[in-house]
Amino acid sequence: MNITIEDFGVQVAAAWQGLRSTTRDLMEKALTANAARPVAPVRALPYDARADWELSGLLTVLDARASEARESLSSEQSTNLEKMAETCATVLSDRTQSAEVFAQLVERAHDRRDYARIDVLADALAKRLAPAEICELARSGNVVIRALAHESLVTAPTSVLVGLLRDPVDAAIARDVLERQAVDYDSEEARQIVNYLEQSELSGE
Repeated sequence: MNITIEDFGVQVAAAWQGLRSTTRDLMEKALTANAARPVAPVRALPYDARADWELSGLLTVLDARASEARESLSSEQSTNLEKMAETCATVLSDRTQSAEVFAQLVERAHDRRDYARIDVLADALAKRLAPAEICELARSGNVVIRALAHESLVTAPTSVLVGLLRDPVDAAIARDVLERQAVDYDSEEARQIVNYLEQSELSGE
């Protein structure tokens, strides 16, 4: 893909120049690969939280520019801008371990009706985020993000959810999920814990 960053406007150029060299390398390798998914070496690199933050910001700028640039850019430039934004989203989808970035990507995919990407992100939730971070997503104001987080938590071991009950912030989510495990998935272990919680409340413990 032949890209002249400056052709996309001042904000995109500034965001690109603000990337560290390692982050820019990630994008350049993915763009050069000209594939729907980044090549394996990109995913094999150690996780870099700062790269997450940088690419999240770049994606925000790219999407904003794409939404406003239909008249100021040529057809070729618009196509390249969209490709760059999609590549940035794909790199993030393959690497992110940030609840905030997951939320950004899910909202973006839902806006575009990109259900295949939503499925990919849903599969990655439990593998990349700690249970407490998934609880953070389960409190999201976005119904899609909230549903994905709940579906991820309901498949977690009951012992993990019991651990979340000790956190005053996550306890309500954990209890809701335990009740789902007990009722919807007929988990005897979850049922016993829910019963114990109900009895403790009744006895005022």
